[in-house]
Amino acid sequence: MKKMLIHRSLSLLIPAMFFVQLTTKAQNDGLSLKSKDNLNKIELSFAKDGSLSYEVTRRDKKILLNSPLGLTFTNNDFTSGLSVVKVSPVEEKVEKYELKVANNKIANHVFKSKSITFKNGQGALMTIDLIAGEEGVAFRYRFAEKENQTRVLKNESTGFHIDQNAKGWLQPYNKAGDYTPGYEDFYINVKPGDPINGARGESVGWCMPALFNVNDAKSWVLIAESATDGSFPGCHLQPDSKGGIYNIAFAKKDEKFTLPLPDKEAYPESNLPWTMPWRVIMIGDKAGDILLSTMITDLAPASKIEDTSWIVSGKAAWSWWSHPEDFTPEMYNKFTDVSASFGFRYTLFDAGWEKANKEGKIIDYALAKGVQPLVWGYSAEYFDADKRKKRFKELADMGVKGVKIDFWCSDRQEVMGTLQSVFEDAAKQHLLVNLHGTTVPRGWHRTWPNFVTAEAILGTESYFYEPRFPEMAAEQNTVLPFTRNVAGPSDYTPFALTFRKYTRLNTGTHELAMAMIYTSGIIHFADSEEVFNSLPNELKNLLKEMPATWDKTECIIAEPGKAVVLSRKKDNLSYIVGINGTNKVNPVSIDLKKYGKGYSKFRIISEGKDPLMDFKVETHPITSKWQYNLAPKGGFIIEFIK
Repeated sequence: MKKMLIHRSLSLLIPAMFFVQLTTKAQNDGLSLKSKDNLNKIELSFAKDGSLSYEVTRRDKKILLNSPLGLTFTNNDFTSGLSVVKVSPVEEKVEKYELKVANNKIANHVFKSKSITFKNGQGALMTIDLIAGEEGVAFRYRFAEKENQTRVLKNESTGFHIDQNAKGWLQPYNKAGDYTPGYEDFYINVKPGDPINGARGESVGWCMPALFNVNDAKSWVLIAESATDGSFPGCHLQPDSKGGIYNIAFAKKDEKFTLPLPDKEAYPESNLPWTMPWRVIMIGDKAGDILLSTMITDLAPASKIEDTSWIVSGKAAWSWWSHPEDFTPEMYNKFTDVSASFGFRYTLFDAGWEKANKEGKIIDYALAKGVQPLVWGYSAEYFDADKRKKRFKELADMGVKGVKIDFWCSDRQEVMGTLQSVFEDAAKQHLLVNLHGTTVPRGWHRTWPNFVTAEAILGTESYFYEPRFPEMAAEQNTVLPFTRNVAGPSDYTPFALTFRKYTRLNTGTHELAMAMIYTSGIIHFADSEEVFNSLPNELKNLLKEMPATWDKTECIIAEPGKAVVLSRKKDNLSYIVGINGTNKVNPVSIDLKKYGKGYSKFRIISEGKDPLMDFKVETHPITSKWQYNLAPKGGFIIEFIK
């Protein structure tokens, strides 16, 4: 009898166990998505407690290891006890659009997409949208139902699990202070799990975008976010990356600077429906694939400006870098004359311009010269909606073409929302926008094409403020094209020849090449009238012809921290430009016939007798096996000649 009871119990238990296994398997079915080319894949999975994680692979090789997902609200938890409610069919979508500021004018990518809806133990629903394309994968959290009650998000568990054999280039996220956070620190070469060392100030995390060389150095990955709007703060990564897991962190309560922000916790909050930003994982076989990726703008909303014909990229002279204490009308007019003589479309009037305009009508002077004025402004003056709209109209009526708005120093949700309103209200007055002392772009230059450039970069002003900058600048300049400039247009303010407080070590040609390495809708050239006028005629002509955006870019050499060489084309202009990030001679070999089709000769600008100040210009016939030694911290520019 006892044996019969045992047998019967086992016969009941075995099917029950089988049912549990089937259920677990069923929960994990359909939770993956592959790109159309079948190379990139994101796959979600459940743990025993109903918590979610994901992995990312390329060619079935691990790019991101098992990484956590989940959200914790004040009254709702989506970190465990989850189950699948619905899996949508896979859809294919094409993102084809034109960018006003870009490495490549036309973006055209095919994505596979899928949405998976989960239910937590309280019966509340959460959807995760998945995207997979040839340049990487992405996901976001979304709450589709309507709910009038405000939800407060206390924590996002999302992490990015990097293999500990990988190497990365990460920028510290500086603690709130007088001018921080502003994304103006060095990118540091780290291994996953390393603590923050060498930052310019006290730091509370790591910035995005974050670059890693993974898969035994065979693949590159850039972690970023896209489509952040007024319903979410800008995010960074937690400082503690034990085990190689970098978790999402929100903006901090004290990121207020002088903005009129309430003294409260800075948790994300919104009514439902609520669509959160994309978590973007760009993947490439080469670092150059990352440099050229448009995935951040692919995932951003399409342009909200119907007629963009008035948005024109260009170059600008700018007096502050060479004359930081001179705010006289005569000085502003002198730099307007520089713009006029070099055919620059714009001139930038920095802080102090309003008094000079009252005294000397510097705006009228610029307009009479055929130069369009851009003017500086303080962020707090643009925070109130009514004051902002009134100010934009006043500036437009004066003949101003664009605004440089400075000192945001915050990633809080209120600031993200204000920036969207700044772009929108400026567009209504046909004004261009340049942000300084600010967060990194997050696909906004697609949605608002009048947003043409932003700082959020350790640029040439650091020769005034950072003693380590001269030694580290060349290396940094070969990292930023794969990190900061992938996020969006970068106002580096290049071409700084005059020695400032901390003496430059990069060659003059390296500094000149910087104007063509970074992408910025307006190139604000540093330095003085005297320096511009002292240049050889070939360099003057280069500055006159140099575009501020490109039709086509190819990566020839892409070695973050070591060297960058790009092929750049715009209309009938064609260049190759390169910089050396090291203090050693760097030999390069390039097939010029490949990049110079239709041209008979090339002109090369390189270092002269004094590499720091002098230039050498030579003309040669095009060859298929061109060899060149990049000078230590040096550069070159090749112009193809018909």
